[in-house]
Amino acid sequence: MIIKHVSQQNSILNKFIAEIRDKEIQKDSLRFRTNIERMGQIISYELSKTLQYKERNIQTPLGVKTMKVLDDKIVLASILRAGLPLHMGVLHIFDDAENAFVSAYRKHENNSPDFSIQIDYIATPSIDGKVLVLVDPMLATGQSLVAVYEKLKQFGTPKSLHVISIIGSQQGIDFLQKKLPLDTHLWIADFDQKLNAQGYIVPGLGDAGDLAYGKKL
Repeated sequence: MIIKHVSQQNSILNKFIAEIRDKEIQKDSLRFRTNIERMGQIISYELSKTLQYKERNIQTPLGVKTMKVLDDKIVLASILRAGLPLHMGVLHIFDDAENAFVSAYRKHENNSPDFSIQIDYIATPSIDGKVLVLVDPMLATGQSLVAVYEKLKQFGTPKSLHVISIIGSQQGIDFLQKKLPLDTHLWIADFDQKLNAQGYIVPGLGDAGDLAYGKKL
Protein backbone atom coordinates (compact mmCIF):
# COMPACT_ATOMS: atom_id res chain seq x y z
CA MET A 1 0.00 0.00 0.00
CA ILE A 2 1.19 3.49 -0.87
CA ILE A 3 0.65 5.82 2.11
CA LYS A 4 0.38 9.59 1.67
CA HIS A 5 0.55 11.30 5.09
CA VAL A 6 -0.73 14.65 3.89
CA SER A 7 -0.11 16.74 7.03
CA GLN A 8 3.61 15.96 7.05
CA GLN A 9 4.02 19.00 4.83
CA ASN A 10 2.86 22.10 6.68
CA SER A 11 -0.26 23.68 5.20
CA ILE A 12 -3.63 25.11 6.23
CA LEU A 13 -4.75 21.48 6.52
CA ASN A 14 -3.03 21.33 9.93
CA LYS A 15 -5.26 24.13 11.26
CA PHE A 16 -8.37 22.20 10.29
CA ILE A 17 -7.04 19.00 11.91
CA ALA A 18 -6.30 20.91 15.13
CA GLU A 19 -9.83 22.35 15.19
CA ILE A 20 -11.64 19.03 14.74
CA ARG A 21 -9.51 17.54 17.53
CA ASP A 22 -10.03 20.46 19.94
CA LYS A 23 -12.71 19.42 22.47
CA GLU A 24 -14.15 22.94 22.63
CA ILE A 25 -14.07 23.92 18.95
CA GLN A 26 -15.51 20.57 17.83
CA LYS A 27 -18.72 21.31 19.79
CA ASP A 28 -19.72 23.58 16.88
CA SER A 29 -21.13 20.88 14.60
CA LEU A 30 -21.36 23.20 11.59
CA ARG A 31 -17.70 24.12 11.91
CA PHE A 32 -16.80 20.45 12.42
CA ARG A 33 -18.57 19.41 9.22
CA THR A 34 -17.12 22.34 7.30
CA ASN A 35 -13.58 21.49 8.40
CA ILE A 36 -14.05 17.87 7.33
CA GLU A 37 -15.29 19.08 3.92
CA ARG A 38 -12.32 21.43 3.57
CA MET A 39 -9.90 18.59 4.29
CA GLY A 40 -11.67 16.44 1.72
CA GLN A 41 -11.04 19.12 -0.89
CA ILE A 42 -7.37 19.52 0.02
CA ILE A 43 -6.69 15.78 -0.02
CA SER A 44 -8.62 15.32 -3.27
CA TYR A 45 -6.47 17.96 -4.95
CA GLU A 46 -3.37 15.97 -3.98
CA LEU A 47 -4.98 12.74 -5.18
CA SER A 48 -5.88 14.37 -8.52
CA LYS A 49 -2.19 14.69 -9.36
CA THR A 50 -1.91 10.90 -9.62
CA LEU A 51 -4.78 10.33 -12.07
CA GLN A 52 -4.82 9.97 -15.85
CA TYR A 53 -5.37 12.97 -18.14
CA LYS A 54 -5.88 13.48 -21.86
CA GLU A 55 -5.56 16.45 -24.21
CA ARG A 56 -8.74 18.17 -25.29
CA ASN A 57 -9.32 21.19 -27.51
CA ILE A 58 -11.35 23.83 -25.66
CA GLN A 59 -13.21 26.39 -27.72
CA THR A 60 -13.02 29.82 -26.07
CA PRO A 61 -14.84 32.98 -27.30
CA LEU A 62 -11.61 34.00 -29.06
CA GLY A 63 -10.00 30.77 -30.20
CA VAL A 64 -9.03 27.21 -29.31
CA LYS A 65 -6.81 26.13 -26.41
CA THR A 66 -5.49 22.59 -25.93
CA MET A 67 -5.81 21.53 -22.30
CA LYS A 68 -5.13 18.37 -20.34
CA VAL A 69 -8.34 17.24 -18.64
CA LEU A 70 -9.18 14.32 -16.36
CA ASP A 71 -9.70 11.09 -18.28
CA ASP A 72 -10.35 8.64 -15.41
CA LYS A 73 -13.90 7.75 -14.44
CA ILE A 74 -14.31 7.96 -10.65
CA VAL A 75 -16.69 6.26 -8.24
CA LEU A 76 -16.76 7.92 -4.83
CA ALA A 77 -17.94 5.53 -2.11
CA SER A 78 -18.70 6.62 1.45
CA ILE A 79 -19.60 4.82 4.65
CA LEU A 80 -22.74 6.24 6.27
CA ARG A 81 -23.18 8.38 8.28
CA ALA A 82 -19.83 9.81 9.40
CA GLY A 83 -18.50 9.77 5.85
CA LEU A 84 -21.00 12.29 4.48
CA PRO A 85 -19.12 15.57 5.19
CA LEU A 86 -15.90 14.11 3.80
CA HIS A 87 -17.81 12.76 0.80
CA MET A 88 -19.13 16.24 0.02
CA GLY A 89 -15.65 17.74 0.22
CA VAL A 90 -14.26 15.17 -2.22
CA LEU A 91 -17.28 15.63 -4.49
CA HIS A 92 -16.61 19.39 -4.68
CA ILE A 93 -13.34 18.50 -6.46
CA PHE A 94 -14.44 15.45 -8.46
CA ASP A 95 -17.83 16.95 -9.23
CA ASP A 96 -18.69 14.55 -12.05
CA ALA A 97 -17.86 11.41 -10.06
CA GLU A 98 -20.42 8.66 -9.69
CA ASN A 99 -21.45 7.97 -6.11
CA ALA A 100 -21.88 4.94 -3.89
CA PHE A 101 -23.18 4.80 -0.32
CA VAL A 102 -22.81 1.93 2.12
CA SER A 103 -24.33 1.54 5.59
CA ALA A 104 -21.72 -0.22 7.72
CA TYR A 105 -21.52 -0.27 11.50
CA ARG A 106 -20.02 -2.15 14.40
CA LYS A 107 -22.38 -4.78 15.81
CA HIS A 108 -21.66 -5.66 19.45
CA GLU A 109 -23.22 -8.81 20.92
CA ASN A 110 -24.35 -8.60 24.57
CA ASN A 111 -22.43 -5.35 25.16
CA SER A 112 -19.17 -7.12 24.43
CA PRO A 113 -16.18 -5.00 23.32
CA ASP A 114 -15.77 -7.46 20.44
CA PHE A 115 -17.72 -6.65 17.30
CA SER A 116 -18.44 -7.64 13.73
CA ILE A 117 -19.11 -5.30 10.79
CA GLN A 118 -22.74 -5.24 9.74
CA ILE A 119 -23.64 -3.96 6.25
CA ASP A 120 -27.36 -3.33 5.83
CA TYR A 121 -27.56 -1.13 2.73
CA ILE A 122 -25.56 -0.48 -0.41
CA ALA A 123 -26.30 1.73 -3.44
CA THR A 124 -23.62 1.85 -6.12
CA PRO A 125 -23.00 2.09 -9.85
CA SER A 126 -20.68 -0.35 -11.58
CA ILE A 127 -17.07 0.13 -10.43
CA ASP A 128 -15.62 -1.93 -13.28
CA GLY A 129 -12.56 -0.26 -14.82
CA LYS A 130 -13.06 2.90 -12.77
CA VAL A 131 -11.04 4.63 -10.05
CA LEU A 132 -12.68 3.66 -6.76
CA VAL A 133 -12.26 6.22 -3.97
CA LEU A 134 -13.34 4.91 -0.55
CA VAL A 135 -14.09 7.65 1.98
CA ASP A 136 -14.23 7.22 5.77
CA PRO A 137 -13.04 9.97 8.11
CA MET A 138 -11.87 7.68 10.94
CA LEU A 139 -9.62 4.71 10.19
CA ALA A 140 -9.69 2.91 13.55
CA THR A 141 -9.44 -0.89 13.18
CA GLY A 142 -9.82 -0.77 9.39
CA GLN A 143 -12.44 -3.53 9.45
CA SER A 144 -15.26 -1.36 8.09
CA LEU A 145 -13.25 -0.19 5.07
CA VAL A 146 -12.18 -3.72 4.20
CA ALA A 147 -15.73 -5.09 4.61
CA VAL A 148 -17.11 -2.35 2.35
CA TYR A 149 -14.42 -2.95 -0.29
CA GLU A 150 -15.21 -6.68 -0.29
CA LYS A 151 -18.92 -5.92 -0.81
CA LEU A 152 -18.23 -3.44 -3.61
CA LYS A 153 -16.12 -5.96 -5.54
CA GLN A 154 -19.31 -7.77 -6.60
CA PHE A 155 -20.07 -4.68 -8.73
CA GLY A 156 -16.88 -4.91 -10.82
CA THR A 157 -13.10 -4.76 -10.73
CA PRO A 158 -11.83 -1.20 -10.24
CA LYS A 159 -8.93 0.17 -12.23
CA SER A 160 -7.36 1.40 -8.99
CA LEU A 161 -8.27 1.91 -5.35
CA HIS A 162 -7.78 5.04 -3.25
CA VAL A 163 -8.76 5.43 0.40
CA ILE A 164 -9.26 8.86 1.98
CA SER A 165 -9.34 9.24 5.77
CA ILE A 166 -8.83 12.13 8.13
CA ILE A 167 -7.41 10.42 11.23
CA GLY A 168 -6.22 6.83 11.45
CA SER A 169 -4.55 4.48 13.87
CA GLN A 170 -1.38 2.57 13.16
CA GLN A 171 -3.33 -0.65 13.80
CA GLY A 172 -5.90 0.30 11.18
CA ILE A 173 -3.23 1.18 8.63
CA ASP A 174 -1.48 -2.15 9.24
CA PHE A 175 -4.81 -3.98 8.75
CA LEU A 176 -5.44 -2.26 5.41
CA GLN A 177 -1.93 -3.15 4.25
CA LYS A 178 -2.72 -6.82 4.86
CA LYS A 179 -6.22 -6.87 3.37
CA LEU A 180 -6.31 -4.40 0.44
CA PRO A 181 -4.50 -4.66 -2.92
CA LEU A 182 -0.79 -3.87 -2.81
CA ASP A 183 -1.17 -0.86 -5.12
CA THR A 184 -3.88 0.79 -2.96
CA HIS A 185 -3.24 4.48 -2.23
CA LEU A 186 -4.08 5.61 1.31
CA TRP A 187 -4.49 9.39 1.65
CA ILE A 188 -4.58 10.27 5.33
CA ALA A 189 -4.45 13.67 6.99
CA ASP A 190 -2.96 12.43 10.28
CA PHE A 191 -2.64 9.30 12.38
CA ASP A 192 -2.22 8.26 16.01
CA GLN A 193 -0.57 5.18 17.46
CA LYS A 194 -3.18 3.73 19.80
CA LEU A 195 -6.73 2.37 20.04
CA ASN A 196 -8.54 2.13 23.38
CA ALA A 197 -10.48 -0.91 24.61
CA GLN A 198 -13.57 0.21 22.70
CA GLY A 199 -11.66 0.51 19.43
CA TYR A 200 -11.55 4.33 19.34
CA ILE A 201 -8.45 6.17 18.19
CA VAL A 202 -6.41 7.83 20.98
CA PRO A 203 -6.01 10.78 21.23
CA GLY A 204 -8.19 10.95 18.08
CA LEU A 205 -11.19 13.25 18.33
CA GLY A 206 -14.14 11.16 19.56
CA ASP A 207 -17.04 9.90 17.45
CA ALA A 208 -17.02 11.74 14.10
CA GLY A 209 -20.63 10.83 13.30
CA ASP A 210 -21.91 12.17 16.62
CA LEU A 211 -19.85 15.35 16.30
CA ALA A 212 -21.18 15.98 12.80
CA TYR A 213 -24.83 15.01 13.25
CA GLY A 214 -25.61 14.58 16.94
CA LYS A 215 -25.59 11.61 19.30
CA LYS A 216 -27.46 8.44 18.38
CA LEU A 217 -29.35 5.99 20.56
